[in-house]
Order: sequence, then structure tokens, then C-alpha cells
Amino acid sequence: MSIESYLKKHSEALVKDVGIEAACQMTRKSKATLGRYYSDADEHGDRFMPIDVVALLEAGARFPHVTAALADLRGVTLSYDGEKRNAATKGINQDVVTLAQRFAMLMSEYNSAIGDGVISVNEAKRMLRETLAIQQVLLEMKLNLEEEIS
Repeated sequence: MSIESYLKKHSEALVKDVGIEAACQMTRKSKATLGRYYSDADEHGDRFMPIDVVALLEAGARFPHVTAALADLRGVTLSYDGEKRNAATKGINQDVVTLAQRFAMLMSEYNSAIGDGVISVNEAKRMLRETLAIQQVLLEMKLNLEEEIS
């Protein structure tokens, strides 16, 4: 996968995380404009989401999809700021349980997807959502472990 398509896929995930209608309101961009930012069509290949639009959308998203993609491309690991969490975790034991549950959900999605021998785009998107949820749990675990050792 090229860098361009990787960024476009994460831009699409960001818009869909927020919701297309909400994304339009937050950014004052039309559905068509937002769609062009993540379109794989040749005529939109050189169009990418401006950084201010990314910032606005990620402020309302459950996960910083584009920021995480950029970090992945550079081999950087992200860590959430503890002050900005929506809810405090109950510690490493709860994180391990949550991780096991999310992994079970990912394996369930995989089992359903591979049943016919082909993973469709929609099935891959569902699996991607689960991998992102696992990533979030792992970040919480990292923070909890860092807190325990300091």
C-alpha cells in the first residue's frame, strides 16, 4: 500500500468516526469536498485533508486516525495524555480483561470474514476497527504500567 492510499484510508476512517454530517458541520466543508480527501480516484490522487481539518475532526473523533497513521509511517508510538481521557481506567487488571475481550472480538470478525475464503472491504474495515480498539487498550495499559513504575 502506498503512503498516499494509507493516508487516504485513515482520512476516511476519521470522517466516518465523526460521522459525515457532523464532519461537514465541524469543518464547514461539503460532503463532496470531504469525500475528495479520501477518494482513491485518479483525479483526486493529489488531494489530501488539510492539517486544520484533521485537527478539527480529530478533536471530535474517538481516535486520532490521521495522526496515528502519520506516526506509524515514521515508526513513532503515540501515547495519550492522561488528563484528556474520557474515563479513568481501573488499572492494569481491567486493561488485560478488556484487551482479551477486544482480541476475541477481532478473532470473531476474522472468523466471519474468512468463512468464504475472501475478506471483503467491509469485513476488512470491521477488522480494522477492532485492531484500532486493541491499539487504544494497549495505550491505556502502557500508561497504567508507566504509572506503576514511577
